[in-house]
Amino acid sequence: MKRIGLIAGVGRLPVEFARAARGMGFTVIAVGVVPGVDEELKTAAAAYYAISVGELASLLATLKKENVTAVTMLGKVTKELMFAGSVRLDERMQRLLAGLKDNSDDTIMLAFVRELAAEGIGVLDQTALLSALMPAPGVLTARPPTEAERADMEFGFQMARHIGGLDIGQTVVVKNRAVMAVEAIEGTDACIRRGGALGRGGVTVAKTAKPNQDMRFDVPGVGPDTIRAMIEAGATALVMEAGKTLLVDREKTLALANEHNITIVSM
Repeated sequence: MKRIGLIAGVGRLPVEFARAARGMGFTVIAVGVVPGVDEELKTAAAAYYAISVGELASLLATLKKENVTAVTMLGKVTKELMFAGSVRLDERMQRLLAGLKDNSDDTIMLAFVRELAAEGIGVLDQTALLSALMPAPGVLTARPPTEAERADMEFGFQMARHIGGLDIGQTVVVKNRAVMAVEAIEGTDACIRRGGALGRGGVTVAKTAKPNQDMRFDVPGVGPDTIRAMIEAGATALVMEAGKTLLVDREKTLALANEHNITIVSM
């Protein structure tokens, strides 16, 4: 039976991946690298370890001990943890960060991929076993967008692609074709809440992949937590990039959106 490593952050994606991989005959070795990893992952995977994202040497040693030669990385791990000083960095992680040209998402993640490669561990496309979670183009909810929402979706979609190209974030919040908030280090949900507050509700959320998205990491995702943040923000519409954005826990996500009259379009 094949073995596959799963470096897991917060959210349902790691659990969905572990289930899918197990159903295809893989033995899943999961490592939760931040607090708040879904508890179900402990039973969905064949083995589970909790190792802080800053403990790079321990993480690599554990994967090698488990004879893992390929991993995928799924779930939310925000850079804020590193910069807030709440995570202890071991010597190997300190060396990695000290050698970076900048601290953008792609720079950090590519350096991490190189560290794994140096130990004989490859990184797989995040969507390799999850392609079914990426919707085709179309309206996904009961309510289609209004003309004004459609215009904001098209505008927001382009703005999100632009910030993605700059490796800033993947989400923007817009209203009346004006940008209310741009995602940065705080993450998607905080960006949505900030944009909703500045727009005083009635905002549209746009989430896209980067123009040159590396599918091994940071593939955008939308799920129930996204919708909950939108409800708090008074957002009425969401546009996501078709074929490049993961729709997590689809049934629950769409039910929650329909319950609160939120329209979702895969564009």
